Amino acid sequence: MLRPRIIPCLLVHEGGLVKTVGFKAPKYVGDPINAVKIFNEKEADELVVLDIDATANGVEPDFAMVAHLAAECRMPLCYGGGVTTVEQAKLIIGLGVEKVALSAAAVADPAILTRIAEAVGRQSVVAVIDVRKRSGLFATGYEVVTRNASVVHKLNPVELAVQLEQAGAGEIVINSVDRDGTMQGYDLKLAREVRAAVSVPLSFLGGAGSHAHIGELFGACGVVGAAVGSLFVFKGQYRAVLINYPSQAQKDDLIKSSLAV
Repeated sequence: MLRPRIIPCLLVHEGGLVKTVGFKAPKYVGDPINAVKIFNEKEADELVVLDIDATANGVEPDFAMVAHLAAECRMPLCYGGGVTTVEQAKLIIGLGVEKVALSAAAVADPAILTRIAEAVGRQSVVAVIDVRKRSGLFATGYEVVTRNASVVHKLNPVELAVQLEQAGAGEIVINSVDRDGTMQGYDLKLAREVRAAVSVPLSFLGGAGSHAHIGELFGACGVVGAAVGSLFVFKGQYRAVLINYPSQAQKDDLIKSSLAV
């Protein structure tokens, strides 16, 4: 039986673990391998690692880093960043990573998801859709962005999610640029719209600032993944760096209370 998942999301920049706000101003918060070891001890449901340099710089994944992460990780691991070919995806899965995530490559050519799914299995293919609200005096709705929000696509994120599911994505991650690092809560309106449109497993990233925010997401969307960045690397009002994660009892209470609403 599927259960809601609580998923730490680690951003890698220049080899270090960082946290951003609105996809900007990456702040160094530690070593990715040390963070993985801590999340192992805390028995996290799964882990997402995104290299935010690879695609932006037009380079392939750092396979040595991926291998190191996979060797240390004791939970399901999803890696994204710089993946553009079937061969790269096969190599990453072969290193012991459970899922490979694509964003810019999938937006540019959804058929890449089909080819990778045929090679490694649909359950191992994740499409990440970076979304932000349209800007401008009379603008409404959302738009899709890629390459650290430097490239704008005039696409509807809900329609794109459906298209990528049909193309072969076994899971979709919706990443809110506007909520990134704000710790003000998930965009529940967008989450509900995507949840109603697709049937594959979903995760939402951007905005979690408390366990209550995670509960709100589960209450709004049911069995989905709550991907979390700042909440699990910062502690307190002064945002001191401290890797943390809810205990099993806290997770169980959170899930029970949110799904009972």
